[in-house]
Amino acid sequence: MREEGPPAVVTEDLSYSIEEKMLLDGVSLRVEQGRFVGIIGPNGAGKSTLLRSLSGILRHEHGGVSLEGADLRSMSSRDVAARLALVPQIAPYTQGFTSFELVLMGRYPHLGRFQIEGGGDNRIALGVMRQTDTGQFADRTLDTLSGGERQRVFVSRALAQQPRVLLLDEPTSNLDVYHQLKVLDLVRQLVDDGLTAIAAIHDLHMAARYCDRLVLLTEGRVLAEGTPEEVLTPEAVESAFGVRCTVYREPATGTLAIGLIGTADAHGPREQGNGEVGRSAGARPAGAVPPAAQR
Repeated sequence: MREEGPPAVVTEDLSYSIEEKMLLDGVSLRVEQGRFVGIIGPNGAGKSTLLRSLSGILRHEHGGVSLEGADLRSMSSRDVAARLALVPQIAPYTQGFTSFELVLMGRYPHLGRFQIEGGGDNRIALGVMRQTDTGQFADRTLDTLSGGERQRVFVSRALAQQPRVLLLDEPTSNLDVYHQLKVLDLVRQLVDDGLTAIAAIHDLHMAARYCDRLVLLTEGRVLAEGTPEEVLTPEAVESAFGVRCTVYREPATGTLAIGLIGTADAHGPREQGNGEVGRSAGARPAGAVPPAAQR
C-alpha cells in the first residue's frame, strides 16, 4: 500500500568530488514513496557515494537532496535518523556490544533526551531480529560473528529505527545465497507494505528480480533510469560494464536475467565477462535456455 505525499527522496544536479575527481556528476533522481529502487553500475561508478550523500553522511558540493519534501541540510541528525536508515556495505567493527544491544541502538532517534529504552523498544528489537534470522545471536558480541552475520545484525538495527526510507549499500555482498534471498525478500515485503528502499546492488539478476526501478550509474553519471526492462538492455550493459550479453526471462521466476557472452573487446565468445556484472547475474537455473540458444 503506497502513501500519498511528496516523493521519498529527490536529488537535483547532485555533485561530489575528491581531489578533482568527480564521484558524482549532476545526478538528478526522483524516488516515489513505496518503491524499491536499485542503484547498479561498475566498480567506481558512484553507487556508495550516492547513498552516503542521500543519508547526509557526505556533504554534497553542488545540487540538493530532499527527504520527504524537506531539505536534508536543514534537518537535524536525529530528525533524519527518525525517517531514514543506512546499512553500510561493510559492517563496522563494534567492540564489546552484544547483537541485541547494537540492534536496540536503532531506537535512539525515537527516544527523548534522557529517556532509556523500554519494553516496547525491546520488543521491536527482538521482532526485527526474528525477521532477519539473527535472534540466535542476541547475546553474542559482534566480534564472535562472521562478516555475513554482522551484516544481518546491522540490517536489524536499521529496521529497528522503523525508518520510512531504507538505504542499503550492497546488502547481500557478504551473505550466502539463502540469506541473500531472505534479506531481499524481507525488504521487498516491507516495500510492499509502504517502506521506500534504495539499494546499491552489484548482482544484476537480483536487482532485476526485486527492484521496481533501476538507476544505472557510470563515472558518477546516470546512464539509464527506469524499469528493469528499460535499463537492462544489451546496449546499456555493454556501455556500462564493457561486456556483451543476452537478456532473457527466467522460466522459473519470470524475471530478467543476463547471459554473459564475453568482454566487449573480445572477437569471439568467452566463458565469462568481468566480475562486476557478477557470477550470479549470468547464472541460469538448470534447464533455462537463453533466447539465442533457443533459436
